[in-house]
Amino acid sequence: MVRAARIILGVIAAAALVVPAASAAPRHSGAALSPLESGVLVDINAFRRSHDLVPLKLNAKLGAAALAHTEQMAQDGYFAHESADGSLFWKRIQSFYGSSPWRYWSVGENLLWSSPDVSPANALQMWLASPEHRANLMNPRWREIGVAAEHVAAAPGVYNGLDVTIVTTDFGVRY
Repeated sequence: MVRAARIILGVIAAAALVVPAASAAPRHSGAALSPLESGVLVDINAFRRSHDLVPLKLNAKLGAAALAHTEQMAQDGYFAHESADGSLFWKRIQSFYGSSPWRYWSVGENLLWSSPDVSPANALQMWLASPEHRANLMNPRWREIGVAAEHVAAAPGVYNGLDVTIVTTDFGVRY
């Protein structure tokens, strides 16, 4: 029996901002990556290397931003780059991955959800099928990444009570 996956890709938040089938296990921001998160990171970096782009380094602060957003979307049953309070994605990320005292700071974000699960390879393929998500993956500016994935049973709101896996990748650079 073939399971049909219901997949929704998030609207991309690719604009740069300059300031003068592994399951995801719940974890704390300081914990090691789940197999899904680790696989997503490996696959993104392999894709970037194949396009002569530098691999992204895992950043704990971007990881904390990604995890907080993933958990909030799962808990509140919404799916968007904006935070639950309507604030812009970059302001949320900035509260974790500060822009000061850096001369240059820029962030981006890719989201997806799938029911019930998603593999790292499928997550990458879904993002590559979207021009905006692909642009984020190929952005030569990015140097760091945070990855978070959560599996939620009977997720509320836009997830219609389905078992879902939500993945957030937050990209950043500052110098």
